[in-house]
This record gives sequence, structure tokens and C-alpha cells, in this order.
Amino acid sequence: MRLLIDMRRKDRDHTGRASARAARASLRMCAAIVAGLALTACGETITKHGHQFQDNDLQQVGTGMSQDQVRTTLGTPTTTASVGTGSAYYYISSTQGQTSFFKSVEKDRKVLAVYFSPLGTVDRVANYGLKDGKVFDYVKQQTPTVARDEGILKSLFRNLGTKQLGLE
Repeated sequence: MRLLIDMRRKDRDHTGRASARAARASLRMCAAIVAGLALTACGETITKHGHQFQDNDLQQVGTGMSQDQVRTTLGTPTTTASVGTGSAYYYISSTQGQTSFFKSVEKDRKVLAVYFSPLGTVDRVANYGLKDGKVFDYVKQQTPTVARDEGILKSLFRNLGTKQLGLE
């Protein structure tokens, strides 16, 4: 009889240890899942806007193509403009990164400019990047300038004493 009681005690101890081990393992697993979710929440989110080109798309645009051919090859431009006596199509794309709740930061900007002659054919193609651009606040619609901190008298008399070249 005593042997039977000892065997039952061993089974209870073994079951108790196993359930404690299982509880610790599941607790570790939950902690790992929570840590993984927390780390992914801190990861950077990349957002791409505008036209996304392939290199072969750009190689298809050549001198002498019409505006319709360019529009068929690259799609509708982001914006158009009159440049000199001709016109231009601008295809703009940007890549922004945002980490958690922080403000998004522009990582890259690309502008493909297709310039047309007065006859409406491609004159040249230019690529501009983030390093080529100037900061422009679209809300205020102002480009930052170097401000001169001078009074009205100083600005009136600034050119006094400089030699003026005139046509005679």
C-alpha cells in the first residue's frame, strides 16, 4: 500500500513540474512575441509617391519624339510648363520614410524633365534628384531667401559710391 501512495506522489510531482515548465515556456513565448511586435512597430515605413520608372522606360524616350509618343511611353506627366519657346513635361516621384510616430522624412526625389522644341518634338531629357532641388514650402508658396537685416537708409544708400557703367 505504501508503495502505491509513493507512486501517486511521484506522478503528482512530475505533473506539477511539467505544468510549471509548460507555463514558463508559454510565458517566454508570449514575451518573445510581444518583443517582436514592439520591434516591428519601431521599424521604418517607406512610402513612394508619383511616377515609378524602370530604366528601360527612360531609354525609350529619344530626341525627335512627339508629345503624344512621350505621353504613350511614360504616361501622363505630373505637371507641364512653358520653357522658353518650347514646353516641358515633368514626371515627379518621391520616397519618404517614417519611423513610428515621428515626422516623415523625404529620402529621395526624382524629377524627369522632357523638354520639347517649339515644333513639339523632344529636344532633350534631364534627370534631377534631391540634391539638385531647392526647398519650397507649398503651403506658404515662398522660396527661402537670404535675408538682409538692414534699415531703410542703408538700403537706399547701399549703391552709393559704386561705379555705374552706362552706355554713351
